[in-house]
Amino acid sequence: MNKNAKITVDCGGASEHAVNPYLFGHFVEDIRDHMEAMLAFPLKDMDFESESETKREISGSWYAYTNGRGTKYALEAPAPKHSGRAQRIRAMSDDEAYAGIAQKAALKGPADYTVKVVARASVELKELIVEAADRRTGETLGRVSIALTSHNWREYETSLSVSRACADAELRVYIPADHPRWTDHVSTGMLWLDHVSLLAADSIGMVKSEVIDMTRDLNAGMMRLSGNYISAYHWEHGIGPVLERPVMYNEAWGGWTSKYFGTDEFIAFCRELGVEPLISVNDGSGTPQEAAEWIQYCNGDADTPMGALRAANGHPEPYGVKYWEIGNEVWGQWQVGTCTAEEFAARTVSFAEAMKAADPSIALLACGHYDQEWNKPVLEQAGERIDYLTLHIYHGYGPFGMNRDTPAEDRYKAISAFPEFTRHYVRETTKSIKANPKHAHVKIAITEYNTMYYPNTIRKGLPNEHTLGAAVANAANLNEMLRGSDMVHIGSFSDLVNGWLGGCIRVGDYYADQYCGKQSGWSGRPLDVYGTPTYEVLKLYANRGLRHMLPVRTESDTFAVPALKKTPVALDALPELDVAAGVSGAGDTVTVLIVNRGLEEVNAVLELAAFDAAEETVLYEITGDSYDAINSVFEPENILCRDRVVPAAEWQSGVPLRPYSVYAAVFQAKA
Repeated sequence: MNKNAKITVDCGGASEHAVNPYLFGHFVEDIRDHMEAMLAFPLKDMDFESESETKREISGSWYAYTNGRGTKYALEAPAPKHSGRAQRIRAMSDDEAYAGIAQKAALKGPADYTVKVVARASVELKELIVEAADRRTGETLGRVSIALTSHNWREYETSLSVSRACADAELRVYIPADHPRWTDHVSTGMLWLDHVSLLAADSIGMVKSEVIDMTRDLNAGMMRLSGNYISAYHWEHGIGPVLERPVMYNEAWGGWTSKYFGTDEFIAFCRELGVEPLISVNDGSGTPQEAAEWIQYCNGDADTPMGALRAANGHPEPYGVKYWEIGNEVWGQWQVGTCTAEEFAARTVSFAEAMKAADPSIALLACGHYDQEWNKPVLEQAGERIDYLTLHIYHGYGPFGMNRDTPAEDRYKAISAFPEFTRHYVRETTKSIKANPKHAHVKIAITEYNTMYYPNTIRKGLPNEHTLGAAVANAANLNEMLRGSDMVHIGSFSDLVNGWLGGCIRVGDYYADQYCGKQSGWSGRPLDVYGTPTYEVLKLYANRGLRHMLPVRTESDTFAVPALKKTPVALDALPELDVAAGVSGAGDTVTVLIVNRGLEEVNAVLELAAFDAAEETVLYEITGDSYDAINSVFEPENILCRDRVVPAAEWQSGVPLRPYSVYAAVFQAKA
């Protein structure tokens, strides 16, 4: 049966408010393998910080590389001012052997890497080899010799050229077998390594160039630094010389917090992308004074105490970070410093006072909730001191009482109902905000959103967050955020890179669950970088230049979601087509965003009132053969945004829109 729909856009009714480009923001979080995937270091445990995975005397992912019978290994205290540990290796001259350590790594190529080694050695040791080889064939891919010049700690830097890409390479650091001989003694043959790293020469601020390129295409507007880890993160540990920064346990997710991506690196990342930074302060285990000093570090002149510290770290000019967030999911029992709404309200007041004293020009966000019993006390006590109330909206099976036994089509329908829930949460939060003139100025920031296929037991095998169905849900949700953009000024998609299954940029085939952590790769393609179908949606929406929203009337068939428990929204008649429309600032381009949430093709008639359109339109399309279709390392371009020209006249008779698909129809004004 053919389905028909009609969409009417009133181009003469443009909204008075402007769509904030920060609505299309993104989110950097030190969660699971987010930093490992984003940063351009192929090695792990570069500071020998982790416990042994092979033998007790060798750190983390490293293992012995020697053919000597007498080679000894031990872990010691690090070099002065450094964190982690030092790896000691003792070679016996009588063995006439090579002796060192090695680690599995995935290396790009042909490519150059900057090699950095912090080492000291017995006086008779004169040479250290850094070598890359194919683990399977033994082929040498690159080799460089470092002259050891001191018995004391020295930092050595050189370049390693890797001849070709190798997903299963081995990086070796060792004393060669053909060294000058010595008489073995307690003080001979010893090499200490405090740090070993490779950094891809094409990296940008320590970030993979591929990640930079893909993120730039997202046109994010704003980049948020936050997440659960921030409630136990002390910013002063992430500044200054990288090797002198402490190794910090990630109290939210386990493992190590990356000391290689602190405040200065985050700001450089934002500047490279041309986006506005948003920083969350540590309200869980930190203090108002600590937050104020972070602001002064970023925004203070060089003659202030923290501004002087920033200048000493190589950044004399203030960063001018305007947007600061107090609290990340403070209502959650998983959060360091979790508390009641009343306690958080009082906390927000004390933090806001200190932070505004540090820089009165900043804008403050405070942790909100879709539960108004949290928001009301926060607004009552702290509403006059904040500019935004935050929401985190993850949409999954939980509200519907569904599980893996629920029919697949019903589960798809439930996920595609994302905008209805967001509409409800935004409207209820808006009511709380507008209830009192003293906090009626507050706007909404949805600082985390995505599909999340809870309950967690469902998340097995196929990464549902990577599906076309998830992209459809996220697109419809973006439509709702745009419709509510008079109140919703900021959005942050969760996450940017890997991290958990929701990361829209994928590096390799690793998947990380909130509870299980990073799962091992399985394809042999850890170097591939690609986007999920939702990445295609986010890129499409953020690059349309929407400035003002337009009224839309949509006539389409409806569908029902068979929820197994009571939900806060009606689910019996949801429109199959979710449509939003906007116009450019110049008024010469109208974009109609159409999401077909249905399971069948729809013939859509589209009329623009009060707009004289050119004869040709451009139709962008994100579609696939199944709502379970995904991109992967094997098919990274299975789901892409493609465009074609559609004569404007065809919209009068109807243009077919495929099921579970996302469209943007762009109309230019006649010249």
